[in-house]
Amino acid sequence: MYDTILIPTDGSEQAARGVEQGLNLADQYDAKVVCLYVVDERRHGRPPALGSVEAEHEKIEDDATEMLNEIKARADELGLEVDCECCRGLPWEKITTHAERNDADLIVMGRRGATNDRTTPLGSVTDRVIRLTETPVQAV
Repeated sequence: MYDTILIPTDGSEQAARGVEQGLNLADQYDAKVVCLYVVDERRHGRPPALGSVEAEHEKIEDDATEMLNEIKARADELGLEVDCECCRGLPWEKITTHAERNDADLIVMGRRGATNDRTTPLGSVTDRVIRLTETPVQAV
């Protein structure tokens, strides 16, 4: 049913639930996992080369890479094929682009992310991904 599952994460508790659900589904369907972390440039700014914002982005990317390596280790334990990537940009744009580029059959993500705004049923990134992609989305 699923050959490729895209699992975007921002490291939040909500996103971790999405990661677990995505890995469980990938294990159930023997699907390839594509795990993605996007350094959100609208939250952290677009850095000039060698500026302090660039240093902050590099720190975020280092932390994201460590987290993605942990997810990869968990996927490896399950015997899953997994590709992990960290990039910069607008999360909903990068997520939808990665879904298309990797021919994902499903996107599994947390209902909310790092901001955890509880005034709406979905976080802004999840809402935009659902509206912008043709790939089915499971919001956890």
